[in-house]
Amino acid sequence: MEMNYDNKELHAIEEELHAEILPGTEIMTDVGSHHFVKAGGSSDKVLVPQPSNDPHDPLNWSRMWKLLTITASSYVTFCQGFGPLSLAPMFPYYVIDFNCSLPDAIQFTGVCILVLGFSNFIWVPISTSFGRRPVYILSQLICLGSCIWRARAKTYGSFMGACVLNGIGAGPAETIQPAVIADIFFLHDRGYWSTLYWVVYMGSLMVAPIIAGSMSQHVGWRNFWWLNVAMIGASILLVIFGFPETKWHRLHPGEITHTSVTPPSEKAGIEESSDVEKHAPTDITVAPTTSNHDLSKISTAARDPHLGKGGPSKQQWAFLQPNAHPFQSILNDLWIPWKLFIFPIVEFSSFVVSWSCSSFLTINLTQSQALAAPPYNLSAQNVGFTNFAILVGAFIGLATAGPLSDWVSARATRKNRGIREPEMRLPAMIPYVLIMIIGNIAVSVGYQNHWPLWAIIVVGFTAAGIQVAALPAMAMTYSVDSYKPVAGSLMVSVTVNKNVWGYGFSKFITVWAMDDG
Repeated sequence: MEMNYDNKELHAIEEELHAEILPGTEIMTDVGSHHFVKAGGSSDKVLVPQPSNDPHDPLNWSRMWKLLTITASSYVTFCQGFGPLSLAPMFPYYVIDFNCSLPDAIQFTGVCILVLGFSNFIWVPISTSFGRRPVYILSQLICLGSCIWRARAKTYGSFMGACVLNGIGAGPAETIQPAVIADIFFLHDRGYWSTLYWVVYMGSLMVAPIIAGSMSQHVGWRNFWWLNVAMIGASILLVIFGFPETKWHRLHPGEITHTSVTPPSEKAGIEESSDVEKHAPTDITVAPTTSNHDLSKISTAARDPHLGKGGPSKQQWAFLQPNAHPFQSILNDLWIPWKLFIFPIVEFSSFVVSWSCSSFLTINLTQSQALAAPPYNLSAQNVGFTNFAILVGAFIGLATAGPLSDWVSARATRKNRGIREPEMRLPAMIPYVLIMIIGNIAVSVGYQNHWPLWAIIVVGFTAAGIQVAALPAMAMTYSVDSYKPVAGSLMVSVTVNKNVWGYGFSKFITVWAMDDG
């Protein structure tokens, strides 16, 4: 749960509900005498997690600050995803310029995504220990250097080295923004923002080949990488001036003690206890509450007057956030991703993301050899333009998946007496699984039997875009809702699984397709 209950409160709620509250279970309505901060206005949605009454708490930030923060984060995600999978239309040029085979050229993509996945064993510990800002700034500086290197590379080995460096720098695109979303948005909004993140990330992978194909044909492939340099430079400035730190320490149950609003007749007892409170340990936070009778009378505005009105503090613009035990945090983040692989929910999410993204990756890695050859004979530019169909599909996925996922889980929550379980959003995946199957058949059978282009591109590519925008976002939201305290490490587990799977595809798919169709 993301609510800051101590054991006594948790047991009281379980008694009133006559149900056990497991990790990931959230209470989305008032329960008996237990009342929570709500969205405000006419909304009766309970806010999960419950925000503090600090104006600098990212959950309390105004809509303007939240939108500015998520815009900066999304632009970094877009820039970091723009380069690694942009190479498909440029493979013929690399084969000529670096005097290599097509499978060797495809390894530029495969090695980059493999390194990208494992690089998060560096970035997530830094993010957990010192904040999101230093990760974004340092990773973008590495990406900047790698794109300059790519633009100036003269040999196969040099370009491969730039790909490896690019993979190291681009890792945060797959792990940090989900953590930012969990930092600044409440549970009932995360379905939409998680889908938006995934569409931004996958959209960068779809737009990049469109631009790369056209630029490589008209102005040369090196200028595409200089375009990347300009984009990344702009993103660094946006992070420095438009992305305050979102990492925020929320009180754990063991850090909370409670005082109550009591009648005047009990003031003497309070005064006697004040001497004890003066000598309380400094790492214990006293969280004032009210009695059950008074609690129901207190409005959301009175309990959290800063909700929707707060903003970042000066400290949240610092490069590093203070951490009393950084090495302990780093060691935990290095170990926990491996431990999470034994959890079925993490395995489920990892393979849903891996298989969904592999459907898209298959198109990316095979479109040049399939569409540039007879009977289609498309130019590099036109091969790149086929990715517009995937992009349109991604926007369809964005428009439908997030709202559908949130609606399905909200409906199930109401039927379950206001108790939300992470699994409640899973039925929303069913139509997108069917779309993925249709898309895979249209592309694979269409390639093999030389179907008309409209059948392959309009049906197959569009279906691939719809499912890759929807299924990974739903699966990741499900696992993050289940294990929010280890969301960063969880994303490392999912990313490593996905990228190792993707590397295997890049290593074998060209020869496999040539041999067996």
